[in-house]
Amino acid sequence: MTQDELKLAVAKAAIAYVPNDCIVGVGTGSTANFFIDELGKIKHKIRGAVASSEASAKRLQGHGIEVISLNDAGELPVYVDGADEITRNMHMTKGGGGALTREKIVAAASKKFICLCDASKLVDVLGKFPLPVEVIPMARSYVARELVRLGGQPQLRTGFTTDNGNLILDVHGLSILNPVELETAINHLPGVVTNGLFARRPADVLLLGTAEGVQTLTA
Repeated sequence: MTQDELKLAVAKAAIAYVPNDCIVGVGTGSTANFFIDELGKIKHKIRGAVASSEASAKRLQGHGIEVISLNDAGELPVYVDGADEITRNMHMTKGGGGALTREKIVAAASKKFICLCDASKLVDVLGKFPLPVEVIPMARSYVARELVRLGGQPQLRTGFTTDNGNLILDVHGLSILNPVELETAINHLPGVVTNGLFARRPADVLLLGTAEGVQTLTA
């Protein structure tokens, strides 16, 4: 099966986790896009969605799904999104698409986090995929120096600005043995908005696309 076929399979499986008459939290990226397309088929069963990026909001609206601000929606029953890497402990690296801050906010406001991935994203140790860190522009150099002290090799994501008007440093060369500890340490650096480790609020369910079908893993 191709990667797109695997993404479609997990997107279809995720629909079963969407309660009727609810507001759904929706992530960002290629896998989330498949889920949005599937959500469009049941739009009459939901009240709307909270989007984690401007791109996802536009795709939702294209399907005729009402996009609701998180401030108006309150707590969400479910948030559905992909990941760049995930472990069997449900710790993730996210933010390859640059929407990590809004994704983290929507995930925190949701009762259940459903992660959609193909089998290539399941790893024993996070760190092969560069860790995105969203920074306020004036703090870029300071934060980069501190990330070097933490053992990383930060690179500015050139030509990219987040939906929040900030920059992203992609940190290479990490072997993340304690994701909760590192997530906390990076977030404590002045000028960091957040980083792409989702360990303090991990996924609750992983729908993993494999050649043998969709596997369901839980923490």
